[in-house]
Amino acid sequence: MLVTVTEQGSLSAAARHLRVPLATLSRKVSDLEKLVGARLLIRTTRSLSLTDAGIAYVAAARRILEAVEDAEREAAGEYTVPRGELTLTAPVMFGRLHVLPVVAEFLATWPEINIRLSLTDRNVDIVEDHVDMAVRISRLPDSTMVATRVGEMRTIICASPALLAEHGTPRRPQDLRQLPCVTVDAPILSPSWRFRVPGGSAVVEVPVTPRLSVSSTEAAAEAAAHGVGVARLLYYQAARGLAAGRLQILLEDYEPEPQPVHLVHASRGQMPLKMRCFLDFAVPRLREVLGIAGGLRAR
Repeated sequence: MLVTVTEQGSLSAAARHLRVPLATLSRKVSDLEKLVGARLLIRTTRSLSLTDAGIAYVAAARRILEAVEDAEREAAGEYTVPRGELTLTAPVMFGRLHVLPVVAEFLATWPEINIRLSLTDRNVDIVEDHVDMAVRISRLPDSTMVATRVGEMRTIICASPALLAEHGTPRRPQDLRQLPCVTVDAPILSPSWRFRVPGGSAVVEVPVTPRLSVSSTEAAAEAAAHGVGVARLLYYQAARGLAAGRLQILLEDYEPEPQPVHLVHASRGQMPLKMRCFLDFAVPRLREVLGIAGGLRAR
């Protein structure tokens, strides 16, 4: 219960997650503090934080819970027979278009494995959120995670033919300052779009003032196809509009290096067979998909 409180950020959220009365949860945490003889949580009406003793205790508790989880998996046969629940996460649009078909085919092949697929454009914490495997479309920071590369994805600039007929086709990144643009809201929204100078490693940043800002990449692609403005998207996000002729790629020579795509999971001593089976099944299929969806071209 204490670990869930720290993961959920509040007693009330933890009570809802665990489906127990708030009073029961609060009493149990207080009983635990009495048992260990130390205050673990600092609770106010607006915030909740761990004491130094609480930080150490929760870290130890997580290690113990992981050991218990491994023991339960082994007892259930997950290390000898492919079975159990597998938790995956992927970006919303990529997951719906390209991961879900792989998952559906996998489930038909492995009847004793169930999958919980969480589609979110937020990079979840694999350990904190108890995720077995994640699709990441970005350069990975140095970490203890194990990453299997499955392909690359272009970042493109695109617009509708109608918009280009009205405003002209940009020849340099700086020309975008004269065009309406569509951007996607993000936790840390950059006011500039970054480009690579042809034939070198130099970078050009162009400030962008959005004519329209939207909350999803799918909406940005659709707005661009309707002629609202120029959009910067990953290739797969614009693929449908490009195939239908509703979008056109611009400034190809200035594109940044493609983003790597990985399947990522936490490092562990022994991998459950359900994870090994999914890796072996998904990696070649995703590599085949990304050969098309990534939009790679000869440079």
